[in-house]
Amino acid sequence: MPALVRIDAFIGGLADTALRTWREAEPWSLTASAATVTRSLLETLSADVYRIDGEVAVHRSAEVEAGVTLKGPCIVGAESFVASGAYLRGGVWIDCRCVVGPGAEVKSSFLFAGTALAHFNFVGDSLVGRNVNLEAGSLLANCRNERSSGRIAVRVGSKLHELPIRKFGAIVGDGTRIGANAVVAPGALLPPATIVERLHILDQEKSL
Repeated sequence: MPALVRIDAFIGGLADTALRTWREAEPWSLTASAATVTRSLLETLSADVYRIDGEVAVHRSAEVEAGVTLKGPCIVGAESFVASGAYLRGGVWIDCRCVVGPGAEVKSSFLFAGTALAHFNFVGDSLVGRNVNLEAGSLLANCRNERSSGRIAVRVGSKLHELPIRKFGAIVGDGTRIGANAVVAPGALLPPATIVERLHILDQEKSL
């Protein structure tokens, strides 16, 4: 059965990344398996290229400042920068030349090359494409806390499709820009080059 949402419609060059094996997966099934996927990738890494400590691997060209919390399984790619106060957990894979700014939290997520989180961001259970920028305070929410059921749905065309999981943030297409203090509600599918204005609440379940 074909995927309801193809990751490569949002993130280019997936076949050339470490995640190529999962390119046919639904975005939410990939994030739900983030810890397992990241552990499998850890097994392929060389200690000559990465500083490996248990389930945490940091590329030798990356910089991780003092005061960062990295809870494995976690991989930080080449020439990336993780600032003091950042918190990575739940299975996190960061591609090359990414920035995770001070006070940012990343949970069960995959960040592709050249993406930057400014500071005080939350990225939960999400796939964030290449060269994406999140301004200060912007959030990719992963839980429908306002609902006792916790139901999350994605909108494909004019139809809503309920997901079989209760945590999923977004798939964010290449080149997207998310403004300061914007909130992207769970289940968002943002095509490449999307612009989310500052202070905006983007909830695709409510849009037609």
